[in-house]
Amino acid sequence: MKMLFLLVIAATVLPSSGINVNGTINNDGVCLCSVVLPDTSFPVEKVEYLEITSQELKSSVEQEISKVQEYSRAVSVHSSKLLNLTRRLEKMETGHSYTQLDFELLKLEIQELETLTNQLRNSLNNSNSIIDQLYAKITNMSRTVSELESFDTQNVLAFRKEIALLRKQLADCEKNQAPPTHAPIEYGSCDHNGILQIGGPTVIQLNYNGFSYKYGGWGKDSIPPPNKKELYWVAPLYTDARTLYSFRVYYSHDDLLLYKNSITETFSSSTYRAQGSGMVLFNNSLYYNCYNSRDMCRYNIDTGSVQRETLRGAAFNNRYSYAGITYQDMDFAVDETGLWIIYCPEANAGNAVIGKINVTTFTVEKTWVTRLFKPSVTNAFMICGVLYAIRPVNPQSEEIFYTFDTRTGQEGRVSIRMGKVLEKLQSVNYNPADHKLYVYNDGYQLTYDVMFRHEPPVSSSVAN
Repeated sequence: MKMLFLLVIAATVLPSSGINVNGTINNDGVCLCSVVLPDTSFPVEKVEYLEITSQELKSSVEQEISKVQEYSRAVSVHSSKLLNLTRRLEKMETGHSYTQLDFELLKLEIQELETLTNQLRNSLNNSNSIIDQLYAKITNMSRTVSELESFDTQNVLAFRKEIALLRKQLADCEKNQAPPTHAPIEYGSCDHNGILQIGGPTVIQLNYNGFSYKYGGWGKDSIPPPNKKELYWVAPLYTDARTLYSFRVYYSHDDLLLYKNSITETFSSSTYRAQGSGMVLFNNSLYYNCYNSRDMCRYNIDTGSVQRETLRGAAFNNRYSYAGITYQDMDFAVDETGLWIIYCPEANAGNAVIGKINVTTFTVEKTWVTRLFKPSVTNAFMICGVLYAIRPVNPQSEEIFYTFDTRTGQEGRVSIRMGKVLEKLQSVNYNPADHKLYVYNDGYQLTYDVMFRHEPPVSSSVAN
């Protein structure tokens, strides 16, 4: 019964599956069945291969994800550095103050970024667009830095290098000197034995008309009116390096530095306009060479009135100006004793004459003839009745080399160096009220401190 039951199940199940079953009964009455199945064995080997491949892909993806995370962190760091460099570069491009050290640091940082970015590009087989964009930005920045360094149009780096060198020289000089044992020379006093040394140049500012106005003069009134505590003046010549149509005055140093609250003084008539850089402001009046004449002129800045007086026999119209400076045939100067004029009579063939001006009568009351050939010197100024002449040494410095003492009539030789920022000193004005030289240097306004020897002069009297 059991055997029959199995056969019945086989007969009922197997045919429904579409499988042919042949059964026989042996001698013992046992039913033997032969089942023929289709050739559809399970692909075990393929499943194993897929499992192994899946594990390898998973491991590879995890490694790539790790690389991407590492690259993302690197790109983030580089982007931050690049943003910082961009900001610093923008400051340079907009005229922000910069030094040679800034350029060198930028170059080093950009080189480091280039190296790291190249490493990223190589590891990614040049296939990442973000890295390519980053590299392009770094390359452009490197090119911009090079252009900024080469196109230093205003010579800012050169100025700073020279000023730093001059300051170092001054510091070394002061370090090697013994501490002073004398009280400072009082302003307006001549109780000294001439110039000991000249301090380094201090750049105050560019003249208000700009870099193209290379010729002119500037300074501070040593005897301002009682109602004016300070009186600064700036007189840039026109670009013809000859004509002065107007000038500005400021009543405080802060106003001067900020170019504000200025008063522009304009000559009312072309007859009274000035020529040359030899002007000076003294006791509220500008003294200058009247245009196209051998006349001295005096312009009162309160009233605008002009006085003129002919300087008889004086050469004019660029006949005997200073070396490389045009139309400064007449050079007015101020010192502790009053107002002076340095000029050349036609009869002297270029040798300078010193004239003492009586400001009341506006006339030259006494003259001293020197053997100084005026066209050979850079400029000159007066201190305590002594003429000091300057000549160039090299593009960075000048030398005070010649003196003429109107008190004794004696000439002398000295060697006192003074630095400069640019090549030409268009005007040099001494101010006895603060012991400074006010220098107009190729459009820039500079000052120098003057230091004196404490030994008293041989004679305290000054010729009038």
